[in-house]
This record gives sequence, structure tokens and C-alpha cells, in this order.
Amino acid sequence: MRVFATAVVLGLIGFSFVQSQPQSTTNVIEAVVADSSGAPLPGVRVELRRDGNLQAQTTTDRRGTFRFEKLPAGVYEVRLVLTGFAPVSTTVVVGDRPVPALRLTMSSARAAAAKSPATRTAAAELMTDARIPHATAQAAPAIPMPMPSLPPFNTEAYAHISENRFRRVGTEPVSTFSIDVDTASYSNVRRFLNEGTLPPVDAVRTEELINYFRFGYTDASGDAPFSVTTDVGPCPWNPRHRLALIGLQARRISQEETPTRNLVFLLDVSGSMTPANKLPLVRTAMRMLADTLRTSDRVAIVVYAGASGLALPSTTGDRKGEIQRAIAELRPGGSTNGAAGIQLAYDVAMRHFVKGGINRVILATDGDFNVGVTSEGELVRLIEEQRERGVFLSVLGVGTGNVKDSTMEKLADKGNGNYAYLDSLHEARRVLVAEAGSTLVTVAKDVKIQVEFNPKTVGAYRLVGYENRLLNREDFNDDKKDAGEIGSGHTVTALYELIPPGEPIEGAGVDPLKYQEPARPTVAAQSGELMAVKLRYKQPDGDRSQLLSVVVRDHSGELTPNLGFAAAVAEFGMLLRRSEFKGQATWDSARTLAKRYRGEDPDGYRAEFVRLVELAAALDAQDATSPQSRR
Repeated sequence: MRVFATAVVLGLIGFSFVQSQPQSTTNVIEAVVADSSGAPLPGVRVELRRDGNLQAQTTTDRRGTFRFEKLPAGVYEVRLVLTGFAPVSTTVVVGDRPVPALRLTMSSARAAAAKSPATRTAAAELMTDARIPHATAQAAPAIPMPMPSLPPFNTEAYAHISENRFRRVGTEPVSTFSIDVDTASYSNVRRFLNEGTLPPVDAVRTEELINYFRFGYTDASGDAPFSVTTDVGPCPWNPRHRLALIGLQARRISQEETPTRNLVFLLDVSGSMTPANKLPLVRTAMRMLADTLRTSDRVAIVVYAGASGLALPSTTGDRKGEIQRAIAELRPGGSTNGAAGIQLAYDVAMRHFVKGGINRVILATDGDFNVGVTSEGELVRLIEEQRERGVFLSVLGVGTGNVKDSTMEKLADKGNGNYAYLDSLHEARRVLVAEAGSTLVTVAKDVKIQVEFNPKTVGAYRLVGYENRLLNREDFNDDKKDAGEIGSGHTVTALYELIPPGEPIEGAGVDPLKYQEPARPTVAAQSGELMAVKLRYKQPDGDRSQLLSVVVRDHSGELTPNLGFAAAVAEFGMLLRRSEFKGQATWDSARTLAKRYRGEDPDGYRAEFVRLVELAAALDAQDATSPQSRR
């Protein structure tokens, strides 16, 4: 009897079969993944899909190997994703005979972009099982090439962003905005790129891309919860302009200094949370967080679907067995009733409120709030009321095809919390374990920045990003006006693109006023100062703001490491957004800047960023669709 296995390969993927090993068993898919030179590739995300649905996922080990076991018979798609390489897929038939081990080759993104369509055609190969005597090759029956695995209906929602424009200092000398420490946009953009597509332009919030990274700012000292660093240098994408940086470094708190944590996880367990990159990912992340809990800490789990319920009463950190069992028993199913779940979560948090501690509800969802919510306005008011009582809200977005990005960002903003998107288990660990201080420990709230520009040294300015964080000038001194929070060890970075006096300013001119004359410069305008930066903030449990002020002067010279890397990320964001203000920005320029000013990179995030730039460049080169396809 002849026995064979069939593999259909999509895109740029080379493959061969490793010599079958005696331990191979029926219903197992295993492979070695290597680059074009034959070197093994560790850390490749491997997705196993059947009929377009995600069944399981894993990553390759240090030898580049992965293995799926106990698979029902059928046709499976194995999809490989690694930053800097073209995403690829292979289809494997699992039957009543062992599937020979595969050897898969991934090509770099640049190599993928260079290939012509003729060299990227799919191939079907017949392989025989060497253990069966006299087995001969025959033409395999054709297997239809699967289309890319996409949700049947993509309901992801992103709020429209109208980019900040240049403002003339003569008529608008003051710029005011709230800080933003969210990082969801960066990991969401990474998810799109790793899946082989450019993100929608409104999914790209440039300030969140920049603030994903830590910068080498001076540590906070004295009573202030954060330090202020400023820098000025040439603008890489417009040589006639200048680039000014404002950087905040929040005070770092050691593990021993971390206040007692009173955490309530609010988990969406509706049917849409079934895929492995949704509730299963959240469960694994929670297990890792549970291992870090101290005896004084508490954690509870509230679930919501058709009805809300308490899956785990508030439990002290020393009872890890009970916590882990409750996490393991979480299962998806039902419709979504977010409002009732949030009320229950807040009730649990208040019953165990820790004065001077961390009291926080952590909502994990793919963004569905369609069933049972009376109105978004009532939901926002509930969250605002609870933040005034000292219980903050953080939001963790997961999954694909159903992400309600705009709603999740708004809820976290109103709840004095953070919004992060978990595109992988690695990101989940970063948010909930490695950087839990900046995620959970607030050192200052309602942080606002106001900048006054000197008309003698600046003709016009443009704030890069922060479009949905802009404030009115009078909001700066209004302590009732909500603003952003900053967590322990976090850095916040803001960039202004400056046009010197006498240089042409984009946009329409302004007619002269009829009833009043323009303001006259003061004596301070002759000082050569570029701008004055003021910051207001409140203590985490305070209601009156405090003021910090610094003066910034221009200086000639090259970009500093902080300004250089921030500029690289800003270029990346403007290119992804197809910004009208990108000037001479190019993918090569962003990559060169990032490599030159990468600096210390102990966690590898900056090296990963360089690979993302290269991947975006390759995808952009291949993108033959119209700009309207990336609304």
C-alpha cells in the first residue's frame, strides 16, 4: 500500500522532510524552522489552524523546532510569523499514518519583497514514507490552496485621527496636552506587520509608538515624582526645521517598595473569546502574574458573558493553589454584558480597598460591549465615579477581527489607567510582570504639559501625535480637568517639530485683526530662549495640583541618542500613517536612525523595532492596493 503526506506551501517558504524518526507518531506535526542559510530560527510564532480557525499556537525553541500532538485527522494550516521575515504558511494532511517531520525555511522580508510574483507561486510536492518498502511517488490529489485565515467579518474599530497641524506662534503661542502612557498602538501595529499587512492608518498613534520605549532620562530626585528632560536638534525629515523633545522619567520603585495590590480581573468570557490568542492567552498571563503575588496582595476574578459572576472571591497571594485552579477553570461561552460585570468588579474592589495601596480593576476583552450596556455614557460615568473613589481601571485588549480599540482606549483614559494590547504571551508578560510597576503603580495623576513658544525663535510648531490628548489653554490650571497618569519607572516622550522665524509655514495665512493689535513681545523674548515648559500633576491620592517649570534654549549640534531614537520612531509612525507632514522621511532613514541611536537594548525591543521597520518597508513595497484599503 502506498502512503504519502502532502504539503502545500504558500508564499516564500522552502521545505523538505527531515528523515523520519522512530518516535514519530500518528496525529503529530513537528518541524524544524530555519532561515535561508540553514541556521535555526528560535522564537518563531507558530499558529495551527483548521478551517480558518486557530486551534493552537506555540513558538519554536532554541533549536528552531516545534511540535503539535494528538491532532484529529484533517487538513491543517501551519502559519509561521517572525519579525523581519515574510509570514508563510504550509498545509499538512493528518491521517491514520505518521506525518514525516518537516524542515521549513523562512525568507527575510527584504528578500520576499525582491521576489517577483512568478517566483512566489505555490508548490505541491509528494513525499514517500521511507519506512514503507517499495513506496513510490505518485501524483497527489490537488488540495485547494486556503485563503489567508481572516475572521468572516472584521469589526475592528479605530477612532479617526486628524493629525496636528502647524500652529503660528504669533496667533497661538501656547500648546497644552495631557500625557499618554498607553502602548496599545505599538503592539497592535506589530501584530498587523507580523501578520503580513500594513495597519489601518487610524490604528497608528505616533505618541504610543514612541512611549513604548524607555529612554535614558535623568532619574527623578527630591519630592517630585518625575524628572523633566528637554533636548533640541535638527529635524531628520525636514533639514530646515528643528525638533524639540520633552521627556519625563517617573520615580522608580523597587519590588519591596511596591504598595499592597488589590486587583480585580474582569474577564470577558463570551463566545468571541474562544480563540487561543484571546481568553487562553489571558489565562496564561494571569498564571504568571499569580506567581508574583505576595501574602499581602489580593486578587479576584469577575467574569461576564450572558450574566456576570464571581469566579474567584478576593483571595490573598499566599493561596496560589486556589488562584491557579480558578484561572484554569475559566471557559468561554455566552454573549457579552460588560456593564454588569464592571459594577460587580468595582464592588469587589471597594470591599477590599487598601488605603495607600494599588486598587485596580483590570479588564481583559476583545472589545465587545454590545449586549446589556444601556449606554456608553453611563458606562463612562460609572468609571469616572469609581476613579474618584480611588479604584482605577486598566484595559487589556486581545485578539483579532473584533478589537474595539477606540472604546477600550476611552475606558482606560476615563479610569485613570493604562490601555495595552496583548499580541503575544511575551507582551502579556511585559505588561503584567516585567513592567508591572509602570502598569499598576501610579506615582502621579492628572499630568498636563503646557508649552509657550518664543516668537523671536520659533515661527510655528507642530506637536507630533497626542491628537486625542489635546487640552484647552485654560484646562492647564483647572484641577477638575482629568489628564493622564504616569506609573513607576515609566518614561513619557513628546516631540515638537519647530519652524524657525522666516521659514515658510504650511497652511493658509491669517488675516490681520480689525479691533486689536498682535501682542508685543516681552523682554524675555530677547533672551534667546526657545520655549518655556510647565507641568502640573497631582499625587495619586491628592486633589490639588503642583507645578514644575523649565526653560529650553536651542543649541546647534547633532541629534542626541534620546532624540535620535525618538525621531526614528516618529518617522516610522508618519510613514505608516502616510502623513502629509512626513517631509523627506523614508523607511531607510527611520531604520538608519534607529540603528545609529539604538544604544543599550537589554530587552531587545529596539532591535525588534529595526526589524519592524524593515518588515513595514517590504510590505509597503509590495502593497499594490490603493490607499483607501487602509482606512
